[in-house]
Amino acid sequence: MRSEGDAMAAFLNDQLDFIFFFYGLAFILLGATCWFATSKGAGRAWAILGGFGFLHGLSEWLDLTALIIGDSAAFAAARMAVMTASYFLLLDFARIEAIRLGMKLPGRWIYVILALAIALVAVAQGATTGGIIARYTIGFVGAAGAGCVLAWQARRFSGAAKGFALSASAGFILYAIAAGLIVPVGQFWPANVLNYAAFTDAAQMPIQLVRGLLACWISFSVWAVWSQRVASDIASPRYTAYVNEQFTWTLVIMGAILVSGWTLTQYLGGIYRDNVEREARTDIDMLASRLTGDVSTVEAMVQSLAGSPSILPLLSQGGAVQRQQGQSMLDLDVEASGAELGHILDRTGKVVASSSRREVLPGAERFGSTPDFLAAMAGKPAGSFSCAPALEACDYSASYPIQDSAGEVVGVAVLARSLASFEADLRGFERPYFFIDPDGVIEMTNRPEALHRTLWPLSAERKQALVNRLNQSNNRPMMDLPIVDASWMTVDGERSYVRRRFVDDSGWSLVILKPPHQIFATRLLGIVITLLVTIMALIYLMGRARRVHDEVQRDNRLQLQELAQDLGVKATTDALTGLHNRLKLETVMGNEIQRAERYDTPLTIIMFDIDHFKAVNDTFGHSAGDEALVRLSGFVSGFIRSSDLLVRWGGEEFLILMPGVDGMMGCQAAEKCREAIEHLQLGQAGTVTCSFGVAQYAPGETGAQFMARADAALYRAKTGGRNQVRLAPAPGGPEKGRQAFAA
Repeated sequence: MRSEGDAMAAFLNDQLDFIFFFYGLAFILLGATCWFATSKGAGRAWAILGGFGFLHGLSEWLDLTALIIGDSAAFAAARMAVMTASYFLLLDFARIEAIRLGMKLPGRWIYVILALAIALVAVAQGATTGGIIARYTIGFVGAAGAGCVLAWQARRFSGAAKGFALSASAGFILYAIAAGLIVPVGQFWPANVLNYAAFTDAAQMPIQLVRGLLACWISFSVWAVWSQRVASDIASPRYTAYVNEQFTWTLVIMGAILVSGWTLTQYLGGIYRDNVEREARTDIDMLASRLTGDVSTVEAMVQSLAGSPSILPLLSQGGAVQRQQGQSMLDLDVEASGAELGHILDRTGKVVASSSRREVLPGAERFGSTPDFLAAMAGKPAGSFSCAPALEACDYSASYPIQDSAGEVVGVAVLARSLASFEADLRGFERPYFFIDPDGVIEMTNRPEALHRTLWPLSAERKQALVNRLNQSNNRPMMDLPIVDASWMTVDGERSYVRRRFVDDSGWSLVILKPPHQIFATRLLGIVITLLVTIMALIYLMGRARRVHDEVQRDNRLQLQELAQDLGVKATTDALTGLHNRLKLETVMGNEIQRAERYDTPLTIIMFDIDHFKAVNDTFGHSAGDEALVRLSGFVSGFIRSSDLLVRWGGEEFLILMPGVDGMMGCQAAEKCREAIEHLQLGQAGTVTCSFGVAQYAPGETGAQFMARADAALYRAKTGGRNQVRLAPAPGGPEKGRQAFAA
């Protein structure tokens, strides 16, 4: 189960580039949301929170850049400064909101003191330590404070907005722990206990993944809060339903984009990963072949040397000539094989003949107890690698048994060839390579700073032996575990592809590293594509939200206009008859009087009412009276011109405004209407008669005066016997009219 967890942690560590990407993207979206809230009147504190979102998102993308192109001390310091500045903005948001809630807190001068303290720590102890202090003092306090003030503000919200505000509060408090307390590995407490490595070991995932998920949580919660607030302000069921639907679809779409983007990034990285693994396999096979060529040459020459007849006299009591011939053969084989040393050993391991092209180190003549000598004396060829720190060189020595004519082993031939030429050829090799002993100690490499380091931890005994041999104590291993064949591992804190190839049975091997920078660069294509798709999706979603918002606002305006128009119609319409009422008449009359004055055209009013209408109500009831009014209204409406205005003046009294008609023409029209009404059946009320008063507008006359003269004419028609038409005299003149009597 532990190995599965380690594999999952390693897998997630390989995805750090994509984790940094969506981590930063989430906070940039938070920044955009807060600025949107500011435009809706949320207050300047939310603009500051938006600044935190933008700046912290940039900080995470700078970490992504460092992961892709590599890091440096200056770049690390710049990233620490950007991260610290973002936490100051988060702290300022919490401070402003807390003050608004009634708390007494220091002013912004406190930030100068904190910034100077962090800068001093960074200069003295490095950017990593400075960043740790910034997280403890500003990041944790700012995020926790933001969570607290959001929880307090949630009381002012209602419904879904309140729930999302509490969700954002919880997200910030958890983020305070993830970003403010879980820090890079430090040399002091608690950074040496609660840190990235400890969290990864415990949770089997990098803390950056947790932070990224919390960033998404916070961003969507804040976005949902203000979306609900906007929906509440608009007060449209349609828009509220759309906001809820949009929230769900945005989560689904963004989740689908991120999953698809991660899949694409993983696919593109997988293509390059396969190429890297294939190239590493090819390169290490080439290196092994090159080394094997040198080894095979020495092994073939030592076998030839051991089988030469000229060598046996060196081990017997041959004459001087024979011994001289044997020495010459040894010198010739040493030169032909490119060896640095050649020895002929007797049964006891004593050197009886030697040929060397370099200084022999003290103790090099003692071969009697070496495993290679013992194996050769047992009749088996042997070979081994050895490295002399004093000469900073490695050799391969091959031993072969020397047999007499009876097949008995009487000595051992040894050739030792330097691997300096092999090492020189590989100095220009771009990819890091290591030639290591069975304990994982680096004996040859094209990275001088790694020489004599160990690839993996040693036992205490072997570690002490290494210290004694190399006279140095810098044995910090580069890996946590030995590498058997090939694997993606963490080497000196960086994920790399490691491939190992054993050279012989002794356990010496070649190791090649492939740092992941180019893989990250390839995966960057998938990240960029994901970013572009995310931007397009957000533009579409925001555009659609804006369109729906505008449509709802337009519909609301139309509804208000229709409502206003309906109220206007109701205000100027008689509810019973459907005719216009006094309010309409006052508006129209004013316009018509102005027209008559301007163009010197006649304007006439006919005022009439039903004779003895009270008797109709008393005899047949008010419903019959209402029916009579409705039928009479409909009849007169069809009797007059379309340009005339028929108004129910009140009760059984009506009024007709006739533009372009003088008094005499008005009397004629009234007379015709009177006669027609006499024969009109009005339901239960039967037939009725009406009295009419007619008045022509006189220049300079007010509307009230104009109406009063028509009313006076009607009164004279009523008092003169009813069922007749009277024309009002001009102001100040005698009455000029005619009367009509009922038959």
